[in-house]
Amino acid sequence: MTDLLTMQWRDVLFAHWRVDPEVVEKQLPSEVTVATHNGDAFLGIVPFEMADIRPRGSPIGRSFPELNLRTYVRQPGSQTRGVYFFNLDADDTIGVEIARRGFKLPYYHAKMELTRNAASEGKNKTIHITSKRTRDTVAPARFEATYGPVDGANYVQPTTGSLTAFLTENYQFYTDGRTLYRGTIRHSPWKIAEGHITIKENTLFTANGFEPPSDGPIVHYASDIDVTAGWIQSIGNSSEE
Repeated sequence: MTDLLTMQWRDVLFAHWRVDPEVVEKQLPSEVTVATHNGDAFLGIVPFEMADIRPRGSPIGRSFPELNLRTYVRQPGSQTRGVYFFNLDADDTIGVEIARRGFKLPYYHAKMELTRNAASEGKNKTIHITSKRTRDTVAPARFEATYGPVDGANYVQPTTGSLTAFLTENYQFYTDGRTLYRGTIRHSPWKIAEGHITIKENTLFTANGFEPPSDGPIVHYASDIDVTAGWIQSIGNSSEE
């Protein structure tokens, strides 16, 4: 993979809900199938700060809050799992346009705030995020939550084959437009801690055609990680054509 972009993801929260695989499968393009762990599919909301994203070699980067709704998929005959994004909301007009045009990703501009408490570098670390889409021409979506690592939690690399690895260790992503595209990212293995989240408002599920969750999520947290990304490639014809 030729590195095109470098970036850092900070204060990453993974909140996942178990979902019937058939419910998710209906929302996917035909070129991929939902990936499961012990028979369960998952929908995940991942808020974080996209920090210092820049083209390779550029002296200037951009930073902004971001969150996405995702599931996990495979191509038929492949054991390699990847992220399928239903949406990515971000508070950066230029970044959203570049991602939509250059990477075909379903980015939407949103007014967002991500703030950290005074103890953000020590015990009782909490992050508060709010998000509201700004354009009336797309499905409205709001999200507000407070999250962080459980106090005293250990940061460990997920065990291969574990649920934690299934939900976090994914190095490919897929996005659907006039055709299906696949991209690749690189980073060191995650160091994951048990996390907590209190959700005040969440309409991301309904904005993407899913019923809102009726139970609490499985929660993981990671403090930061350096990431590189390459060009996307077309891998098939979308059912939308």
